[in-house]
Amino acid sequence: MLCGIALLLAGVSAAQQPNSPAPQPEAMAKQAKMAASSQPTPGAPARLTLQDALALAKKNEPTYQAVATDAGVAREARAQARDALLPTVNFNTSVLYTQANSSTLGVVYIANNVPHEYISQGNIHEALSVAGWETYRSAAAQAAAAKARAEIAARGLVVTVVQNYFAAAAAEKKLESATRTAEEGEKFLKLTQDLEKGGEVAHSDVIKAELQAQDRRRQLQEAKLELLNARLDLAVILFPNFNDNFEIVDDLHGNVALPPQTEFEAQAAQQNPEIRAALAVTQAAGHDLSAARAGYLPSVGLDYFYGIDAANYATYSVDPQTHQKFSNLGSSYFASLTLPLWNWGATQSQVRAAQLKRDQAKRELSYAQRKLLAEMRSLYSEAETALNELAGLQRSSELAADSLRLTTMRYQGGEATVLEVVDAQTTFAQANAAYQDGAVRYRVALANLQTLTGVLTTP
Repeated sequence: MLCGIALLLAGVSAAQQPNSPAPQPEAMAKQAKMAASSQPTPGAPARLTLQDALALAKKNEPTYQAVATDAGVAREARAQARDALLPTVNFNTSVLYTQANSSTLGVVYIANNVPHEYISQGNIHEALSVAGWETYRSAAAQAAAAKARAEIAARGLVVTVVQNYFAAAAAEKKLESATRTAEEGEKFLKLTQDLEKGGEVAHSDVIKAELQAQDRRRQLQEAKLELLNARLDLAVILFPNFNDNFEIVDDLHGNVALPPQTEFEAQAAQQNPEIRAALAVTQAAGHDLSAARAGYLPSVGLDYFYGIDAANYATYSVDPQTHQKFSNLGSSYFASLTLPLWNWGATQSQVRAAQLKRDQAKRELSYAQRKLLAEMRSLYSEAETALNELAGLQRSSELAADSLRLTTMRYQGGEATVLEVVDAQTTFAQANAAYQDGAVRYRVALANLQTLTGVLTTP
């Protein structure tokens, strides 16, 4: 009875549940397509923003990496000069065998103590001199100068990347314009041929239109070559393994404001690496001069020894007469004072050479300061001029496009000549190219500003 009830309940439960639908082939194909579209396509071009390009360039561009390596070497040189000021600890072990004799001295060489002498000592050594301290300070200043030069190289690399990045973007825009003008040339050629068949225009118009179409085809090929070269120039800087499969993401014509001149001048005066590098070199030259002058001063050496200096290589020995045990371990101190007296004028020559280097470093610092003032005015004026001209170039490009469209319509209606259409096409191509070049010029001008401020203006 229980088994029958269980079977009955199972059948009722199965009857109440809806049947699960069988998978449809179309639905399965749609789901697979959606899943495939959500996955990155193998071999898809990498999308590069300007910040991505800057990061890749700093990582892979060899010239910048060489300057960064020099900065790292200078930093290690500073650490080595600092460590030279600190006490050193060494452990020395030596064995001295000397021929014995029968005299009261006991050894042939009177400078030696016993036939068998064992030395095993730890030594703490410290050298105190003004020259060593000034050498460390000079190394620290040189490290600061190398760090500033690395920053100069990094800011210069930004200009190069910005120029190549937006040159590639401009080349893409120029290719689009060349494609459009080539299509317009083909359409105009067909239009003149159709009008000639209808007896509305002379054959000379067809010849002129064909010449113009040939010219536009050549311009299209040149635009493709320009884009290829621009992308290759950028790829060489960015990728360790050559790769030209990438896309430019940032818009060349994005709205990028020019910073106020007062803000720019304040940042340039405070954060200019060329001034820091020249100042650090001047400081290093001053420390080198002090180190050279320290050659006239005495130096002090201090040594502390602890260990074994005995006839037996053991911590304890036994007196053969009294049979008493005594320790071989002991310590000694040694201090020395070196006073320079005469070296045939070598120190004086070193001082004169250091003075010449210091004077030259001061002149270079003064020049860097004057150069900064000139660059502040020049670079800001360049960016301001490029920005002011950009609006006019954009308007000219828009007007040239409208002029081409209207002139073509007028020619089709018999109100314009073929020369007017050709001139409109040429004007459009030139105006559009000038607009793209003007946008690149403004972006490069902004990048040049960051060589003084360290801040790259972005949208």
